[in-house]
Amino acid sequence: MTLDEEDRQRRLPAGRKAQLAAYVAEAGQVTVSALAERFGVSIDTIRRDLDQLSADGVLVRTYGGAVSQATLSRVDRAVDVRLKMEEREKEKIAVLAASLVKDGSIIMINGGTTTLAVARNLRNHRDLTVVTNSLLVPPALPPSAVRDVYVFGGAVRTLTLATIGPVSFRASDGSELDISCDLALIGVGAVSPTGYTTSNLAEAAMMREMISRSARVAILADSSKFDRRLFAQVSELGGADYLVTDSTPPPDLLDALTESGVELITPETLEGASESGQDPQ
Repeated sequence: MTLDEEDRQRRLPAGRKAQLAAYVAEAGQVTVSALAERFGVSIDTIRRDLDQLSADGVLVRTYGGAVSQATLSRVDRAVDVRLKMEEREKEKIAVLAASLVKDGSIIMINGGTTTLAVARNLRNHRDLTVVTNSLLVPPALPPSAVRDVYVFGGAVRTLTLATIGPVSFRASDGSELDISCDLALIGVGAVSPTGYTTSNLAEAAMMREMISRSARVAILADSSKFDRRLFAQVSELGGADYLVTDSTPPPDLLDALTESGVELITPETLEGASESGQDPQ
């Protein structure tokens, strides 16, 4: 293709979108302003093109730009990217997980976009004490639902906007205060027959400690995380009471969950429980 032909094609919407998709795939991450300059069109035009390509599943829109699907294969992703991924699945999981929370209980929530969705779905609850390492969860909690909110201290991972540190609080004299909760809602990066894993060692250690301090544990993971294993082990499958997800796992994982005594909660199982009159809690 000659330069003149390439220039003419860029000015055609279909041709421009194809070249735009190819450029984002090659660059990995781009900004709207840089794309507008490169393709010689307005910022509004680029935004419309990116919105369409995002709707088509070609790329993921982020604030001020876009990220290629190939880039999303990286284990660690920024919050603004992860908020765009599996949105419907996370909302389904959030509704199911919220059904496990009892009024007046103490719940522990780790950082993550799925658990953030749970926090937003607690609007019908009352008198909750919420403990978290997420900086995003407290402002997302419906004020009518909570009695007290506590955030664990420590270093902040700007990638996830969550703290990393001990699962504890200290009294004014410096002594450690022992804490425990009724239910831990833990979002993980991967679920396989060998257990639950995540990409960051310090996060894994913190999640493991949250689990140890909880009477009941619900692991939250959408189906894209099935049969995968990441760097750091959080716990074996039996470390959780529930796996809350959007669809039934593949047979090998389903068998392992059953053998480990983990109750599977999906939209289908909840519907079945409602029809039989059972309480999912």
